[in-house]
Amino acid sequence: MRPDDHAELTPAKAALIVAGSAGETMLDYQTLCRRSRQLAAFLKSSSLTEGDTVAILLENRPEVVVAVWAAQRAGLKYTLINHHLHADEAFYILRDCDAVALVTSAALAPLTAGHEALESLKVRLVADAAVAGFSSWEKLFDSDAGSEPLDPELEIEGAMMLYSSGTTGRPKGICYNHPRQKFGDFVAVRNLLANGFAMNADSVLLVAGPLYHAAPMSWSIGAQRLGATVVAMEKYDPLECLRLIEAHRVTHVLMVPTHFIRMLKLSQAERERHAIASLQYVIHAAAPCPQDVKQAMLDWWGPIIYEFYSSTEANGFVMIGPHDWLQRKGSVGRVTYGKIHILDDDGAPMPSGQPGQIWFESAGAGFAYHKDAEKTRQAYDAQGRSTVGDVGYLDRDGYLYLTDRKSNMIISGGVNIYPQEVENLLALHPAVSDIAVIGVPHHDFGEEVLAVVVAAPGAEVSERLGQELIDYCRNRIAHFKCPRQVRFRDELPRTAAGKLVKRLLKEQYAAA
Repeated sequence: MRPDDHAELTPAKAALIVAGSAGETMLDYQTLCRRSRQLAAFLKSSSLTEGDTVAILLENRPEVVVAVWAAQRAGLKYTLINHHLHADEAFYILRDCDAVALVTSAALAPLTAGHEALESLKVRLVADAAVAGFSSWEKLFDSDAGSEPLDPELEIEGAMMLYSSGTTGRPKGICYNHPRQKFGDFVAVRNLLANGFAMNADSVLLVAGPLYHAAPMSWSIGAQRLGATVVAMEKYDPLECLRLIEAHRVTHVLMVPTHFIRMLKLSQAERERHAIASLQYVIHAAAPCPQDVKQAMLDWWGPIIYEFYSSTEANGFVMIGPHDWLQRKGSVGRVTYGKIHILDDDGAPMPSGQPGQIWFESAGAGFAYHKDAEKTRQAYDAQGRSTVGDVGYLDRDGYLYLTDRKSNMIISGGVNIYPQEVENLLALHPAVSDIAVIGVPHHDFGEEVLAVVVAAPGAEVSERLGQELIDYCRNRIAHFKCPRQVRFRDELPRTAAGKLVKRLLKEQYAAA
């Protein structure tokens, strides 16, 4: 379906509500439909053709979904750029994605200022205020011109081309091998939400994270294909999240583990301030969730917490519900379509309980890395199975347990060590607020294990605490897996989705 269908049935219904410091802004289905038509017509009149790329550099605000739906109905690719990036990082994506149009805001336009890539853009639109070299977003919608649908032959489904988060290297654009479809025919995410999480036109989805990430945006537009209302936050705040759940009778919430952790730090009085009885599904993904954190959320919110494991490449989907998780704590579930294989470095299958690289078979339309044929080739094997480099194992019933990313694996004295196992253990220590485990160079063993720790409030940072954490590990797992050193810092480099950017830590501590 299309937002157009809901604009006809329920024109005044909220398609998106954005809550921020200045209050709430509502975009109804009628306005979303009209403005996305106008913008699509403008882009086409500006010589953009099917398959061209629109770069979207915006905060969580209504203009994001208008721009996305305009590209989606005009057969264009669109790349959402993380607005927390440094100017050089944002420019790298703007140039690499071959953008011919850019939609941004007055506050974020300086991220691209002075770069030669701007000269090649056919369209430069800015919201909020006048910026030299940009056309005004507001003036584009002053009239009803272009509010009629495009020629049906031109209304072709567009596609995301998102960039990986760059946790292990330079971010890469990810292209999906979807067939050419008429606008309204793309059903993959819509069907996932409807069949997997019972979402429908009466649902209200709260997206706790930034809309430039894969799951928040794909779930938002999937929900809008169903006619649901999406609630987004300018910036995550746990108490505000609870208020929004009560105020809008939210039925579905999409979160990441760091949102849970901040939620659990609320006082009992704050937790009880708002009713959450409307919640039906709370779904989390994007990063490993410590077992005690998930258990605490289940104890508070009840058996409505679901987890899925996937990737920006969308080459597979694994899901687990609350009851299954309580029986298999630590699992991310079973594959929902296609097949999953755990293989060693030679492509041989690993037995149950033994970790290996995770490969998916026939679990999607396929993907390719933009401008990187070699990386694309490495992601597939001779049988057409694909991997994103994650490591894990299956139990006898086919439930998947994640171990780590292959690129994060530490090889010390010829032995493979998976940092996530150590991180999950140290995360349970009361003196640890956040934790990263990495390998650093060692002249004899090649690498040794280093723990980088953010101490919990009230914990005294000292050599004594560092030794306590090392001993804590040694009393619970094999000594060769345990940190030989502990370093303390105020915070860890994480993306807004909660993913740890380990390459930055590796670069810093390897140099040290």
